[in-house]
Amino acid sequence: MPTNITVPFIADSITSGVISKWHKNDGDFVKRDEPILDLETDKVTMAVLATEAGVLKRSAKEGDTVDVGQVIGLLEAGAEPKGANGPAANSTPPTAPASVKTPAPAKVSAPAPEAPRSSMVAASPAPALQAAAGGAGLNGPASGAFATPLAKKLAAEHNVDLSKLTGTGGAGRIREQDVLAFVQSRGSGNVTASAKPAAATAPAPGAGATREKMSPLRQRIAQRLVHAQHAAAMLTTFNEVDMGAVMELRKTYKEDFEKKHGIGLGFMGFFVKAAVSALKAFPMVNAYIVEEGGQLLVEKHTSCDIAVAVSTPKGLVVPVLRQSETKSMAQIEAGIKDLAVRGRDGKLGLDEMQGGTFTITNGGVFGSLMSTPILNAPQSAILGMHAIKNRPMEYPIGSGQVAVRPMMYLALSYDHRIIDGAEAVQFLVRIKQNIEDPQRLLLEI
Repeated sequence: MPTNITVPFIADSITSGVISKWHKNDGDFVKRDEPILDLETDKVTMAVLATEAGVLKRSAKEGDTVDVGQVIGLLEAGAEPKGANGPAANSTPPTAPASVKTPAPAKVSAPAPEAPRSSMVAASPAPALQAAAGGAGLNGPASGAFATPLAKKLAAEHNVDLSKLTGTGGAGRIREQDVLAFVQSRGSGNVTASAKPAAATAPAPGAGATREKMSPLRQRIAQRLVHAQHAAAMLTTFNEVDMGAVMELRKTYKEDFEKKHGIGLGFMGFFVKAAVSALKAFPMVNAYIVEEGGQLLVEKHTSCDIAVAVSTPKGLVVPVLRQSETKSMAQIEAGIKDLAVRGRDGKLGLDEMQGGTFTITNGGVFGSLMSTPILNAPQSAILGMHAIKNRPMEYPIGSGQVAVRPMMYLALSYDHRIIDGAEAVQFLVRIKQNIEDPQRLLLEI
């Protein structure tokens, strides 16, 4: 009996993905537990493994958007050919076999926790290779249309009838950008019976221009950034910090630190420690605004789970360094390096991208002098670090003398709904004090 290859269940919030790469050609023999394809979703890119050995028959192509539970091929029982170590040299381009039909996309419920995944799918996922910040998933039909929870929320806020919208997501699902496009067109007086985002009616590209499909990860990043700007009362406050004391400390102890702990002493460890100190002093910066039963609630956290933004070839990911308040400087530096390396190599798990309470992003590594970072929802604040530049400053403070000092601009973007301006300014000042006088971190003052 042939074994169907179906899109595996990954998480409740993931209902579709894109086949980014087939590792085997049509007609190739596949061993049990051998990677068949890479499935890219809006949160992770993962390898799908064969649960049985057999000859591969593909019914979906690279670049196709497929839903969870959808049949994308099958494995026909057969003996492994002698010397079969990979794709046949003269294999023909893959074509969808006539015997395999792809069913219409359907909503697939998550299996019960105690039920094995193999009972639902015939191919199992390998560890996640790439992850983006988590977010709302897709729900079932509402007002006659499939829509994400965020799209439903925006539709309710702006009194939008979802049945009038044409979704651009997988299987025609309505996403938040579809609702926003409808609201914007309504505001400009250009409302049609079937509102579509601006990209759907964009003019043809000009001479020399090309277009390519956005990856699910990049689409998800775009959605979250737009949502953060629309959903929060975002404001940014700035300060500058003299990096001289930290730079001198690193110069003095860098070699000893690396010999003892096997990890380099960087700037990020100091800023994580400084952020932990400030979050303890101003706990509302470490809190969320959540909605429950139609009411807005403040969710406070005792743990400082600090997310660190990492740039990867596929886009920005924000893995979380959990319980940073319990970690030593060496543990923080090792944890950050591990997350950064695995993020760039595409080896982060979905659980490592979720649950952060505060974010730090360092645009200075790319030469940024000043920026206004965007909130990493549902978090209420994000700290932006920037390039270190020598500038003339009064030094020592109060002396009236001018000296050239290594200075860095800091930016704190925050949600004004939960954090007052005075609190945000004091929070940033506390970080400045900790960096300019690192002994404060040792004494916890």
